[in-house]
Formats: sequence, C-alpha cells, structure tokens
Amino acid sequence: MISYEPLFKTMKDRKISSYRLEKLGFSRATYYSIRKGNSISTNTINQLCKLLHCNVSDIIQFIDEDE
Repeated sequence: MISYEPLFKTMKDRKISSYRLEKLGFSRATYYSIRKGNSISTNTINQLCKLLHCNVSDIIQFIDEDE
C-alpha cells in the first residue's frame, strides 16, 4: 500500500499549506484526492517534488500490508 503521510509531514515541516500549494500551481482537486488516499501519477509526484524541493521519499512511502 502507498501512504502519503510523508507528504503531509513534509508540508508541515516546511510550513506549506494546501492553499500555498494551490497558489504555486498545484490542483486543489488533486490535493483532496491525495487526502482521500487515491492513487496519483508519477507526473503528480514529480510536480510535488519540484514545488516542495524534496525527494520522492518525502512524498510517498510503501507499506507492506503482508507484514
């Protein structure tokens, strides 16, 4: 399972709100889709990495549900 908790932690640590992301050009609808745990494209991950100046691991994390 993919978790977006690293994204929310990164945003909190950098004091970037969803409103600020929207002002930087990130879709509000996509942000709320992420909040619901829906899947996102690699293009969206790329955009978040550029906007937040971070790595992919600061956006998503794999959690093995079998463990």
